[in-house]
Amino acid sequence: MAVAAAVAVPAAAFATDSSPSTPKNPPAAAPLDDSYYEGALGKTGPELKTALHTIISEQTQLNYEQVWDALQTTDEDPGNPDNVLLIYSGRSQAKSAHGSGSEDWNREHVWAKSHGDFGTSTGPGTDIHHLRPEDASVNSTRGNLDFDNGGSPVDEAPGSSVDEDSFEPRDAVKGDVARMILYMVVRYDGTDSFPDLEPNDKVNNGSAPAMGRLSVLKQWNEADPPDTLEKTRNDRIYGIQKNRNPFIDHPEWVNDIWK
Repeated sequence: MAVAAAVAVPAAAFATDSSPSTPKNPPAAAPLDDSYYEGALGKTGPELKTALHTIISEQTQLNYEQVWDALQTTDEDPGNPDNVLLIYSGRSQAKSAHGSGSEDWNREHVWAKSHGDFGTSTGPGTDIHHLRPEDASVNSTRGNLDFDNGGSPVDEAPGSSVDEDSFEPRDAVKGDVARMILYMVVRYDGTDSFPDLEPNDKVNNGSAPAMGRLSVLKQWNEADPPDTLEKTRNDRIYGIQKNRNPFIDHPEWVNDIWK
């Protein structure tokens, strides 16, 4: 299966106004059956990882400006369609309040963009499977830290903790974070001029194309299985970006690959 080239997608495709020609949300994807993963079924270990890479690499790529509009669809608050849900804070915030101000929400790279130095380039820097709305100050607090347990409470992000070398998200999104990190590992493997992203079992990875701590991410995947919000988000991304996070559809594949 060939890897799709970057495709310029009109910003109107993700418009969040209520004009008749631009529906607020794209239609949900058809109910998933495993035909999407046909080439991966029955495999384990490196063979499963390679098969999933081939499948999910066929996608539509956004530019960084289009991410603003896409996140207003993928992370819409189901209780208030004018708002988005912030990943670490858990707060519902107006879609219009986005930007760089301290009271705004902005685009959090769950796989820190400095880990591999890909910045906001089309590809890993704009892949909405790991880009999430977050309070600007909490985003700054997380910075490029690896993920691990422990630390001191984070202002404006109840249940999250931080220390000098790691960040721990609130319990309700621990599994989400783990599955986003491991999606990035499978999707970006050093081909097509993208960095070869890999997990490891340490923190303080700096600018290396690595994120940890793998043993903790595996625990989080099991402790916090995919919920309705995460599954709906995956469906909406499939409608926009045309690929899926396989670990949301099959969380058991985490242990099948990283034994």
